[in-house]
Amino acid sequence: MPQLKHLAAAALALPARLAFPPVCAGCQRHVSQPGALCPACWPQLRFLERPWCAVMGTPFTHDMGEGFLSAEAIADPPPFDRARAAVAYTGVARRMAQALKYSDRPELAPWMARWMARAGAELIADAQVVVPVPLHWRRFFLRRFNQSAELGRAVAGLAGLPFAPSAVRRVKVTKQQVGLSSREREDNVRGAFAVPAEQRIAVEGRRVLVVDDVYTTGATVSALARTLKRAGAGGVDVLTFARVLKDGMPAGDFHDDGHGPI
Repeated sequence: MPQLKHLAAAALALPARLAFPPVCAGCQRHVSQPGALCPACWPQLRFLERPWCAVMGTPFTHDMGEGFLSAEAIADPPPFDRARAAVAYTGVARRMAQALKYSDRPELAPWMARWMARAGAELIADAQVVVPVPLHWRRFFLRRFNQSAELGRAVAGLAGLPFAPSAVRRVKVTKQQVGLSSREREDNVRGAFAVPAEQRIAVEGRRVLVVDDVYTTGATVSALARTLKRAGAGGVDVLTFARVLKDGMPAGDFHDDGHGPI
């Protein structure tokens, strides 16, 4: 019976795939499945690999030992407990993130989430609920789409975790963070989030996994982590698809574990 259902679904999807064949998220070449990358774009992804800072998830050039912290984590400890990202925000990864966010490409989210789940396996193992970075309702009305929620839903589905997209509300209309300095980003999102009283039960005493698309300076997820901890969250980790690396930070090569392009 499951096989018959699968065949029926494939048959129903065939006309749409013939009319709108899936294209590579990196270069728009035709590929076999939506969200996949072509053989030319796949090697251009810069996957973040161990060794990395135990808190920030930023990669080290050499193995510094278990639990070693970066200078950033020591000098300016974040309000969240740990952060991890799947890929460096360059080239193909940048185009994928922008396509998901600005070009109405939600079919990319499940693929991106698979790589996120791989990078954030230790965070997912400890998590009790997944919370995406919310959009303000005005921006959501204009965009009709929250890329962080799409990624969060996919990550939660892969991990078998509860998904709580309404646990946090963005109560302040903020500027676009692109082009702002670190200080301006912090000021922009200060007081931007709140946990409604009726939603406290979703996070109180629980370890929360915050999901977003790109980690740049950490201002947004830091503001959200503070809000969650004030609401009683037992811990907050952050998982993003991509991370902006400072000059000189290494990014590892991907070792195919069966999750390559189809």
